[in-house]
Amino acid sequence: MPTPRVKMPSSAAKGEVFEVKTTIDHDMESGQRKDKDGKPIPRKIINKFTVAYNGKQVFWSDWAPAVSANPYCSFFLTATESGTVELKWHDDDGQVYAVSQAITVA
Repeated sequence: MPTPRVKMPSSAAKGEVFEVKTTIDHDMESGQRKDKDGKPIPRKIINKFTVAYNGKQVFWSDWAPAVSANPYCSFFLTATESGTVELKWHDDDGQVYAVSQAITVA
């Protein structure tokens, strides 16, 4: 099962810009390769990545088969209020892998 990981601060000053670093262990099968019998291996990729800060979507990205295995993504957010940052990776088969992390804004 894919394992998402997130690295971000647990606290920040109001108005501070902070970095969020993410990765997910995932093979990202493009659908272009064949197995040992010559049959195509079905595509199975993370096709969408979304981030919500206190329930409001603040970042999203659509991914294609060219994205590498175990994709890494980093981005910046502005600390506006204490709450939760929720990250979701959406797989081709409909599965969603989610991680939430709290941040305290002082």
